Amino acid sequence: MKSEATDNAFVPLRLQPGEDLRAALEALARQRGQSAFVVAGVGSLGAAQLRWADRPEACAVAGPLEILSLQGSLTPDGAHLHMAVADADGRVRGGHVAPGCTVRTTAELLLAWLPGYTLRREHDPATGYPELAVWCPPGESVQR
Repeated sequence: MKSEATDNAFVPLRLQPGEDLRAALEALARQRGQSAFVVAGVGSLGAAQLRWADRPEACAVAGPLEILSLQGSLTPDGAHLHMAVADADGRVRGGHVAPGCTVRTTAELLLAWLPGYTLRREHDPATGYPELAVWCPPGESVQR
């Protein structure tokens, strides 16, 4: 994983061949102790694990694959990432990014760090899932 240290909120990042996409991003958020949004992502995967809507488990998607889009939120306690990938025949699949999405040649990402904001995952009884909770800097509020 290569990323330039900067005070800017937007930071480019390149993941290396063999890295697990989700694990690398979650580790970076834990290491920095900060929250971010993945604004964009392109690259290639050797294989992917995606969880589709209303499915309890991820499904394997055989590679090689091109990442068409990647976005989501990162918190020190987890990630919520969605991705669309295309196989060698141009078939597109998309869903929640699960562990097991292995970078083939590169994954090039743009992260938007959120200085002063804290994002966390908290159990939501209405959905049954750990959902996003936002804490703002003093004097600011979140529109719902």
